[in-house]
Amino acid sequence: MGLGTLYFLVKGMGVEDPEAKRFYAITTLVPAIAFAMYLSMLLGYGLTMVPFGGEEHPIYWARYADWLFTTPLLLLDLALLVDADQGTILALVGADGFMIGTGLIGALTQVYQYRFIWWAVSTAAMLYILYVLFFGFTRKANEMDEEVASTFRVLRNLVLVLWSAYPVVWLVGSEGVGVVPLSVETLLFMVLDVSAKVGFGILLLRSRAIFGETDVPEPSAGEGTVATSD
Repeated sequence: MGLGTLYFLVKGMGVEDPEAKRFYAITTLVPAIAFAMYLSMLLGYGLTMVPFGGEEHPIYWARYADWLFTTPLLLLDLALLVDADQGTILALVGADGFMIGTGLIGALTQVYQYRFIWWAVSTAAMLYILYVLFFGFTRKANEMDEEVASTFRVLRNLVLVLWSAYPVVWLVGSEGVGVVPLSVETLLFMVLDVSAKVGFGILLLRSRAIFGETDVPEPSAGEGTVATSD
């Protein structure tokens, strides 16, 4: 995450286009926040113990703090790319906060059976978000130029695949049924996070779609040739 942040910072130096600057600012902030939260987990500050099922279970609350800030920024990138209206953006950000918040409640719940109720509620919010991306945003992207539409489709598919994997890892991990040990669960979440944040950013910032439109006319066949007379 730290390397991704540095890469985006360096890559953004010298960018003058105001539209591109906005995408660079948002996209750089995503791995920067994730870096801070992963550092807190590494140093032992992003962890708490929650009793359920007769045992004490370690829960990385910093992971949810990461998602609470970074996932809305990723959605904002996509919304700006397709020029979504403000109402849709607010609805998505609200649903995203609800998704992360209910997921955290599920992780901290001490009654084992209730954890899966909160998982289902959180997953339902995620399905709403993915529905808007796949149908609403895709329709808007198809109305734009091919560069924007193509970039959006790649990023949309990446988000659909990776985000769909998060509730599965949660369910089989230590916060759910526990068939996967904490070390493996943490590794899986790490791979998903790096792909969904740094990978997403690399694909977005490499595209010309983030730059504003230029109204420079194409030269005509006779332009550029200096007329001479004898």
